[in-house]
Order: sequence, then C-alpha cells, then structure tokens
Amino acid sequence: MALHSATLQVMVNAARKAGRRLTRDFNEVENLQVSRKGPADFVSAADIKAEEILREELERARPGYCFIMEESGETEGPDKTHRWIVDPLDGTTNFLHGIPHFAISIALEREDLLVAGVIYNPITEELYWAERGKGAFLNDRRLRVSSRNNLADCLIATGIPFSGRPGHAAFQNELKTIMPAVAGIRRFGSAALDLAYVAAGRYDGFWERGLNRWDIAAGILLVREAGGTVLDTEGQPRTLETGNVIATNGTLQKPLTDLIMAAAKA
Repeated sequence: MALHSATLQVMVNAARKAGRRLTRDFNEVENLQVSRKGPADFVSAADIKAEEILREELERARPGYCFIMEESGETEGPDKTHRWIVDPLDGTTNFLHGIPHFAISIALEREDLLVAGVIYNPITEELYWAERGKGAFLNDRRLRVSSRNNLADCLIATGIPFSGRPGHAAFQNELKTIMPAVAGIRRFGSAALDLAYVAAGRYDGFWERGLNRWDIAAGILLVREAGGTVLDTEGQPRTLETGNVIATNGTLQKPLTDLIMAAAKA
C-alpha cells in the first residue's frame, strides 16, 4: 500500500472534508434545477464554502504558507517558500447541471517547484495524488501513462473556450486538424480530471489554452510522476505561466504539438 507523507496526508484530509460538503450540496442541485431563481447562486455558495474548508484545514496544519485560490485569489504568508494552489470545484458547470464529473484540486509549491498534488472527485471517490520523485497514484494503485505511440489509436481530451472569451477560432482550427488524426476527442469539462486521466492512461493526451494555475498545478505533477510530459503549446515547460497545456504519455508529445502548431499557422 502506498504511504502518504505528512504533508500529503494534510492535503488528502482537507480534500476529503471539502468533498463531503460538496457531495451534500451536489445532492441538492437536482432540486434547484426546477426553481425559478436557478441553481447558479447556490453553486457559487457551494464553491466558496468548499474553499473556506480547504483554507481552514490547510492553514491549521501548515500555518504561514502562501495561497493561490480560485475564489479568494493570492494570499501572502510569512513562509514565502511554500504556496498552496487550490481549486475548490473544478468542473463547476458539470456540478451546476448535476453531472458527477468535478473535482477538488490542491497542489503545493516549494521554492517554485511543484512537490505534491491531490485531485479528488468526491462522487466517484477517486483520489489521485502524487509527490515529486515518488510517483503518482489513484487511491492505492500506482499510475502509469498509456503506452500508445500511434496517434490514430489515441483518445485525446480537450477543453473549449467559454462563451465570450477569445480563442474560439483558434480552437476550431485545432479541432479540425487533430480530429482526423486520432481515434477520438473528448470534452468532459474538468481540466484537473483530464490531466488525472492522462496520468492514469485513460487518455493518451490532453490540450487546452488559457487555463489558470489552480486548474492545472496538481495535474501537471500527476502526469509527470506517472511518466508523461507536460509542455505548453510552444513546446516549452512554461505551462503554469502561460496557461497553455499539452500533456501526453511522452511518446505523443511531439506529434500532438506539431499538429497544434500546424493548426495555428492554418
């Protein structure tokens, strides 16, 4: 059985506690779908409450660490060498529509290096976790990226830019270029789980642009610790800075990047 470090256990405990709250709230969403007001305000409150639980648990166990959180932004702490990067609810739209595909994502940076990550879907009780140099796991099972090396056999995940945001035209070009070259493309609505699925070998690759640090930090570590690679759309290791992600089993990094770069020139 895989053993957590003390810090990783803190992250797991926080994720599970916030997950229990999200599960209770998720079970109310179906009732809210028929209300005149609609469930959006409720979901926003659920998101904020989950973030409050995560902050409280992480601060109590590791006082002084800095934070980057989706809802409350950046918080400086006296310990500048450590920073939590937290998304309390990745897949909000799925949650809003009663679709059980969403996750809590927690990563820890030490001196600007990702050293630990947790992605937790409280509905399926799938807990993905990784520590730098110690591998990636789903619950207690060691993860490895897929071994497929032919794009035509591969299942690739992506994300579509939200309405009102730039990038739709570029995405359409990428989709048009990549779709004929692969076995299938999936869009499930949670970048954190997309990356976790690459680490688990369920997807062979994933690409998306314009993501936030809290969407991808834990997932980046998971993929790398499972033997995969994560670079930006220019083929550089600046994913957290640019928010542009191409994650693969490693073998597919160049062919998938080449397709995306070709689409950008089309």
